[in-house]
Amino acid sequence: MTWTPAKLTALKLQFDSSDGGDMLTPRNREIADRIFSSGGRRPAPYSGIPTLLDAPHLGMDSSDWTKLQVALFGAPMDLGVTNRNGSRFGPRALRAIERVGPYNDALDCAPVHEMRVADIGDVPLQSRFDLQQSHQDIEAFVLQLIEAGVAPLMVGGDHSVSHPALKAVGREQAVGMIHIDAHCDTAGSYEGEKFHHGGPFRNAVLDGVLDPERTIQIGIRGAAGYIWEFSEMSGMTVIQARDITEHKLPDIIKRARDVVGEGPTYLSFDIDSLDPAFAPGTGTPEVGGLTTREAMALIRGMKGLDIVGGDVVEVAPAYDPTTNTAQNGAQMLFEILSVMQFSPSLIENTNAH
Repeated sequence: MTWTPAKLTALKLQFDSSDGGDMLTPRNREIADRIFSSGGRRPAPYSGIPTLLDAPHLGMDSSDWTKLQVALFGAPMDLGVTNRNGSRFGPRALRAIERVGPYNDALDCAPVHEMRVADIGDVPLQSRFDLQQSHQDIEAFVLQLIEAGVAPLMVGGDHSVSHPALKAVGREQAVGMIHIDAHCDTAGSYEGEKFHHGGPFRNAVLDGVLDPERTIQIGIRGAAGYIWEFSEMSGMTVIQARDITEHKLPDIIKRARDVVGEGPTYLSFDIDSLDPAFAPGTGTPEVGGLTTREAMALIRGMKGLDIVGGDVVEVAPAYDPTTNTAQNGAQMLFEILSVMQFSPSLIENTNAH
């Protein structure tokens, strides 16, 4: 093969006068047509009102929610933390990330442009001091989405917010769960409080809204392993972080898919599943965690499962002046939304390929 003037001339004929939105292959053109306007124009990622994943903003009028397939929203509450607080600022931090997506090259989709998705704001919490009231507010909010036929995708907040979300999502039928985290979060009461961020999934199982035998917890590590006996005794599958390697990832993904099966599944991603090298801005960092590449591969490996809701939690931006934690949190939110595009419950109304 030799580079020749004729080849250069041919390339110039194809590309010299084209703009950033002109694509020659059909699939690339289809994506570009959704993102670019004439002249290769698209909105600057740093302009306008920031929203989660730069999705359109839709207000709190629940009558408008029926237009959506997936609702992005924040739950800015961290009253359940056992270590460092600050994840109440997680939704705002993720909204401030100016560029994630819009195209997912691994899954060949542009979910914000190919699904009916919007950022509908934050759960209207009635009290900044009352943990149980906040949980009631989150449950009621998510239940409104479920009743409107909309899949919830939440940004916390501490991990205790997953419990009320699951109470709404699993209200009619207990769901399975893909749980990516440093901690199992199946502990009992601490100092008289059982609704803290270390116990949401024990609570969800005991409430009958989470099926432990269809639950897998991936990335678990740290000195608190003795606390998590509920996970294994209830039938959950636990994958330790030390057992995760690039070579083993395909087997772990297959195990996860086998565990949750074809039923409705919730995907919960705690940012502390990542090693603190990638996500120092969190309440309970644990050394020895996942890389961003491993985490993305795990989420992408869930394509085709019936993901009916999910969350990204525990981003506490004050502990990370680089903003890397929020950047990685936004990326994982994008990966979950991308996978949801292929969920059987949603796929009939999407342009998924």
